[in-house]
Amino acid sequence: MKKIFVSSQKRFLFLYSVLALSIGALSGCKVSLIPETEEAKSRFAATVEQDHLGDSYSRIEYLDQGWKPEDSLWFYNITQGSNLMPYDFFLVLEKPRESKLFRSNENMNFYRYLPQKASSGNPDALPVGWVKDTYKGKEYVGLTCAACHTSQINYDGVGIRIDGGPATADMENIMAALAEALKHTREDAEAKQRFVKSVLKKGNYKTEADVVADLTKYEQRIRNYNQINASQTPYGYARLDAFGRIYNRVLEHTVNGRELREILSDRKIMQGKVMTKEQIDEILSKIDNVITGEQRDHLMERLSEYLTFEQIALLNNEIFNRPDAPVSYPFLWDIAQHDYVQWNGIAANAGVGPIGRNAGEVIGVFGTLDWKEEKGTSLASLLFQGSGNTRVNFDSSVDVQNLYRIESHLKKLNSPVWPEKILGEINKESAAKGRLLFDKYCAACHARIDRVDANQKIINSDPDRRIVAHMTRVSDVGTDPTMAENSFKYQGYSGILRNQYVGLEVGNILLDKEAPVAALLTQATKNVVATPDPDKWFFQGWADRIANLVTAYVGNEIKPSIKRGNYDPDTTVNPLASLNAYKGRPLNGIWATAPYLHNGSVPTLYDLLLPKKREGDPEDGEYRPDQFEVGSREFDPVKVGLKSSGYQGFTFKVKDSDGKEIRGNSNAGHEYASGKTAQPNGETLEPLSKEEKLDLLEYLKTL
Repeated sequence: MKKIFVSSQKRFLFLYSVLALSIGALSGCKVSLIPETEEAKSRFAATVEQDHLGDSYSRIEYLDQGWKPEDSLWFYNITQGSNLMPYDFFLVLEKPRESKLFRSNENMNFYRYLPQKASSGNPDALPVGWVKDTYKGKEYVGLTCAACHTSQINYDGVGIRIDGGPATADMENIMAALAEALKHTREDAEAKQRFVKSVLKKGNYKTEADVVADLTKYEQRIRNYNQINASQTPYGYARLDAFGRIYNRVLEHTVNGRELREILSDRKIMQGKVMTKEQIDEILSKIDNVITGEQRDHLMERLSEYLTFEQIALLNNEIFNRPDAPVSYPFLWDIAQHDYVQWNGIAANAGVGPIGRNAGEVIGVFGTLDWKEEKGTSLASLLFQGSGNTRVNFDSSVDVQNLYRIESHLKKLNSPVWPEKILGEINKESAAKGRLLFDKYCAACHARIDRVDANQKIINSDPDRRIVAHMTRVSDVGTDPTMAENSFKYQGYSGILRNQYVGLEVGNILLDKEAPVAALLTQATKNVVATPDPDKWFFQGWADRIANLVTAYVGNEIKPSIKRGNYDPDTTVNPLASLNAYKGRPLNGIWATAPYLHNGSVPTLYDLLLPKKREGDPEDGEYRPDQFEVGSREFDPVKVGLKSSGYQGFTFKVKDSDGKEIRGNSNAGHEYASGKTAQPNGETLEPLSKEEKLDLLEYLKTL
């Protein structure tokens, strides 16, 4: 999302502000107090005796990050409109060929979602970030921000939970496992009988036929999602191409009948699977209500009922882009204070930008998108879609009110401070030397947020702080370019958004038949957040949406600003040029965010200070590993990172078996400490000695 709400934002706010202010400002998030019990102090976290990777912890510790237990639990359990599957299905679904529940702590921990005990806000003991959502009278299980942005590190039997930290979750494989579990349940008579009986007992389904119909529906839905987002670059633990998947969900919901007709009849696209006009007419007539209005959600699921596997594969290849740029889950402290967010600064944080950014995230994690083309106009369509005989209604399950509350809640979140009582004392003398090295080698791109007062006592971060992202063009920093390139190079059919205008830094662009997906996402989220909640009474829905947006705009202290750093500026010829860069942010709490670089290609901070091995380098040198294990939460306080060998986790590889570098997995670049990457001023500094690297590492622990 290059920039959400430009000139249209001002029109929207001007027209609505009087009405919204008369209704009253939106109240902030209300966090209920919880009893002072030991379970409450540990946020109802469940412990693990020993898991499949050898991890174990007998108690949970939380660090002082500015949140009380009730703040953490609110964040874990607040819904945002994510609808993965019926809630009752998730509660009773079994693992294939086992009687164990799929949602069991053991299984969810296998995919590295953090297990929880039951509590008043989470009575079914779902893992962190998995919650019940209600949309149009039906209950679903979905994901919250916390599923991807809550982490844990283990040391000496203690699990340290870190709010806002990067998850170790493996979303790619849990989605594949869910599809397989649903398939097995549908095909195995005994498993199906147990499943149907358990679902009916919950009381939300009336007949066995209804349960079986939805079982088939959601199996196909998740399987289609997996096919659309198949990548030749495995993600493994701790990584996800979130933007690639968000892009594809938008493209699935914007393609229209005219474009489908053209694609299905194009011999070049469909190869030997081209269809006749009569066949296309028959298929499109069967799903006409989906394409033209009644419900657009999960279009490919509907098409799969009428097309062969080969035809669906060709159609997917034409409509969607491969999400082959997995990145580490970003950490969230200071996110509300940044001017630009995401690894390449794709999202502006000014105005109502945070709501649009978070709406895009909900689209990516299974928000229901009931987008439909209709005759006539509405106030929202006049503001954002222009005049015409038709409009697009952007009804969805996206909970804009909660998105505002979540963003407001994050303002109080501080970065974690190194817990010396658990991980060992910091060598103050070595850290003092490291501070000087940081000033020389790191400070040009990574601003410092002081966490101690004059007496070296730890204090909270300044609540009024501003974080300026320092952008560096990809060619200069030298890290893997895939994520940045995909963000501005990926194109898609504009469909229902065609002929609308999208405001970017350098002016408006008119959406043609094909357009940058970044622009389509911007336009889609802009319309979603301006559309009233369909679950609410008409006037209440409009009043709440107006209050949400006006309050978010007025209350956001981040104003529009120019990006800082060395990057290629946007121009009318290349309006998205600035996205081909990566962001340097303050490194407070960096010790708790392994693996490193934006694509998680370096396991520890110590390894990050080493160079990548190049052809001709001596064999006895010390280099970044080209292969290591990911998945364990066991912490290495010496190298500062997670355990990366000695167990059977996901094997991260820079190169494949043929020695070819895997797309998205390069561990090159950002080699300032090794004298391989030039500073922003063009100067290349001398390589640090091993002792100097250890001093710098000791200082990084203090941030």
